Amino acid sequence: MNSKARLLLIDDDTTLLKALDMYLARNGYEVHSAYNGSEGLKQLFALRPDLVVLDVMMPQLDGWETCRRIREMSTVPIIMLTARGQESDRVHGLKLGADDYVSKPFSLKELDARIEAILRRTKAAGRPEEERVLYVTQDFVIDSERWEVRRDGERLDMTSTELRLLFYLAENAGRVLSHRQILEKIWGPEYVDNLDYTKLFVWRLRQKIEPDPANPRYILTERGIGYRMAPAS
Repeated sequence: MNSKARLLLIDDDTTLLKALDMYLARNGYEVHSAYNGSEGLKQLFALRPDLVVLDVMMPQLDGWETCRRIREMSTVPIIMLTARGQESDRVHGLKLGADDYVSKPFSLKELDARIEAILRRTKAAGRPEEERVLYVTQDFVIDSERWEVRRDGERLDMTSTELRLLFYLAENAGRVLSHRQILEKIWGPEYVDNLDYTKLFVWRLRQKIEPDPANPRYILTERGIGYRMAPAS
């Protein structure tokens, strides 16, 4: 998988970029670098990468705005790098559409493991275990055979992680799924303590699928436990 995976690194730290380029290329990735957000967006169009590693703290066009613009045109997985590692930064990045984050300073091995995990999940997301329509209401359809979600007849743009989470909830409609169950199924056992992921990805799904995200109809919260997909009706 690595030998075919194309990575785009966007960071103004040239020393870090060179170290990442050497390490990741040695591990079999095709690595491309951009030194600011504007250049990164241009390369995104040209390269069609499999994954983007994006630094938050950059002059002019920072990582937040770059992430927002990427999400306007692409569902490519994004790992954000944050120097501060504060919870508010992590929450902000996940809300903007990032798939994961790594706090600086970090080990190259750690970042490589995060990249590999996301690419593995993305690859698995392209092969649903069963091809079928999972969930249908009068105005909402979750169709794993076509690998799409439609609301009021309109296809919704979703990342592979969002789709995997929504498929899992739909497959278990009517059942309460704990945060731990969701994290282990969608992200892996190493993420079971990262409650931010379930909360914020459910928040992202609600912004896309719910007629009124503040009063959800489809994805219901079971306080202190997790989430439940309302049965189709």
